[in-house]
Formats: sequence, structure tokens, C-alpha cells
Amino acid sequence: MTAAAIFATYLIETCLPIEQAAEMIAGEQSSGTFLPIPGETEELKQRSRAKVLSIRMLDSVATPSLPGGRNGSQNAGASNYQRAEIRLSFPYDNIGPNVPTLLATVCGNLFELAEHSGCKLLDIDLPDVFGERYPGPQFGIQGTRKLAGVFDRPILGTIVKPSVGLTPGQTAALVRELGEAGIDFIKDDELMANPPHSPLRERVDAVMYEIHRLADKLGRKIMYAVNISDEVEAMREHHDYVLQAGGSCVMVSLNHVGWAGVSALRKFSQLPIHGHRNGWGMLNRHPLLGMAFSAYQKLWRILGVDHLHVNGFQNKFWEPDESVAQSIAAMNVPVMSGYFAMPVISSGQWGGQAAKTLQFVGSQDLIYVAGGGIVAHPSGPAAGLRGIQQAWEAAAAGISLEEYALSHTELKETIAKYGGRK
Repeated sequence: MTAAAIFATYLIETCLPIEQAAEMIAGEQSSGTFLPIPGETEELKQRSRAKVLSIRMLDSVATPSLPGGRNGSQNAGASNYQRAEIRLSFPYDNIGPNVPTLLATVCGNLFELAEHSGCKLLDIDLPDVFGERYPGPQFGIQGTRKLAGVFDRPILGTIVKPSVGLTPGQTAALVRELGEAGIDFIKDDELMANPPHSPLRERVDAVMYEIHRLADKLGRKIMYAVNISDEVEAMREHHDYVLQAGGSCVMVSLNHVGWAGVSALRKFSQLPIHGHRNGWGMLNRHPLLGMAFSAYQKLWRILGVDHLHVNGFQNKFWEPDESVAQSIAAMNVPVMSGYFAMPVISSGQWGGQAAKTLQFVGSQDLIYVAGGGIVAHPSGPAAGLRGIQQAWEAAAAGISLEEYALSHTELKETIAKYGGRK
């Protein structure tokens, strides 16, 4: 029995009639090509051609957003560039439950077409049959909380800083200091994987020694997300070493390990997969090119990522707060009737964003990660952690940071250090 269709929504810009551009995309990404071909019969098109379901006209602009598209001089009567939101359906039988081929279909050569001067995948909806092949997150929110031993508040963590350069022993010393202060979660930086100056096995041995030593005192094991990004077989070896050492999380750079690489990791992983989205800007930063987070996060959840970065409010990057709020909202929408992953709030976080984060997430089911916001605290990393813990206590109680800081020294120092940062 044929499964339901696959639906994709795009933002496009073109100087051609919108209907013509939309049909060109539908044909190019299914049974057609740049000119009529004998084999594309009416019967075949009925069965295999993508269909344009709807067009919602938006604004128009005088100049194209991207170079290389058709222009007014090449097309009589074209005087501006019209934007529209279009929704297409692709026959499931063209693709099957195959994420790489799905991606070649919904965000492949259509980005190259000269018939438009802007194209962005906004969203995608998949039939439930994808869930038969792709099992989704193995641990998700509740499994992560159980492993971290944190149930009634955010999981608070940091990134090992400096990003690169520390020896395994120096990394372990930082973990010891933060562990003594009660940290929940520590992750490698995305730049740190298995380099000569800090080989993964040596780093894991040194850090896990401290984590095991602290476990009795804390009554729980600190979750350490070890960056195992590598070729697939090397990732398997790294994963197995972390598991054998008693670790409770592995991390990968999603965009660079790739869709198939993460899918392979999910098949053998016995630990939560912490998905770092570094490189995300090349997919999303341009408003008329790439892929929106609403589509991006669905695919990674289907492939089995347990934690997924969503940036943070008042972050150090380009992304505005409205976009971060939309990303968090997208993570709260079920995929395949479930498949929930833990949102990871990071990038320039220091505690001052706690109240706004709580407001937009709508719960405390999140990992809140601060790098410099902890390790650069004027009284040291342990005080930096306590400052963030106190900021979240204030947010949960509905108390302003300034009021709570009157009786909490570390938070007061945190505000003095980071509060004026733009």
C-alpha cells in the first residue's frame, strides 16, 4: 500500500510568474527536467510528479536576493521580484523511508534553478512510515534527566574553555572544580575531538576519574558529553570507549558528521546523542536560501538526536531573539507522535537570560549551557556556576535578578561582570 505523500513548504522569490516558478521546482525535483521528454507520459506524471498544492503571495522587491537568477531583461514584462510561500507534495513512492534521498528531493537541485532568485525550505511533513525505519531519540528528555539525576529544574552546564589547548589533566582539573560546585553537565567544545594535544582516550580517562570520584558526594554522575565527531568507524570506537569508561553522553557536530553518519551512530549508540549544530549559519543565515530550523530539527529528531542546540536569547551570534523563540517552539511540536529531544540553550549565556528562556520554553526541560559565562566569572568557575544556579532560582521563583542578587554574592558579581554586555 502506498504511504501518504511528503509535504514541503518553501519561501521563493522570482521575476517569473509564481505559478511557473513553482511548477518548475515541482517538475525538476520529481519526474521532469528542463525540457519535455518522451518518457514523462501523462500516466507517469500522475503517479510520480510533485504537485503544487498552494501559493500564498507575499511582498515583492526591486532587486534579486541571490545572483544568477532570471531577470527582467530576459523575461518580457518582469519588472520586479515576487515572493511567495508555496506548498508542494511529493509522492512517497518516489523516495521511500530514506532520509538522504528525501533531502536530495526537498532541498537538492532546486537551489540551483535560475527560475528563482531565492528559495528556502521552511517546513516538511513526513508520513508515519518513516518512523518504521528511523526510531528517533533513544533517551530524549526523560532519559537524559534520569542519567543526569536532575528532575525538577534545568540541567545546568558548561563548555570546556579554552576550547582547545588544555591537556587532559587540565581539563580534568576544571571538571573537578565545577563538580565540587555541583554542576550537572559538561561538554567538549565542537573544536575539541581527538587531537594530538588531548587524545580522546586520555581525556576521557582523566575526566571520568574525577566524575566517578564526585559521584558519591553528589549522589549522581555528572553528564559529560564527549565529542566523538569523526568517521563512522572511529565514532564507534570512541563511543565504545566512553561507554566502557562509565560515561553517559556523546556529542557530534551534526552538519559535518552528516545525516547518514548520525543515523549510523544511532544504530549502535547506547548513550544519549548531543547534537551540536555548528555550521548552522550556512544553512539558515540568508533569509532566501537554505533551510529553516522548523524543518532541520524534525529531521535530526527522526534520525535519533537526543539533545539539539537552539542557540540562546541575547546570544553572541547574529540570530535575533524572535528566531530563537521560534526554534524552541518548533522543538515542542511532536514528530512521529513523539520523538521529543531536549533543547540546548547556549551561545553567550550567563544567567541574565534565564527568565526569558523559561518564558519561551514553557518548562524547565532544557539544558542551559554557559562557557565564558561560567569560566570567566571574576571569582572563578565555581562562583560562575553558582551565579547561574542563583539566576535560575530567581527565574523559577519569579524574582528579579537584582532583588535576588541582594542576598546572593555570586549572582551580584555575575551581573556586574556580564550585565552590561551587548
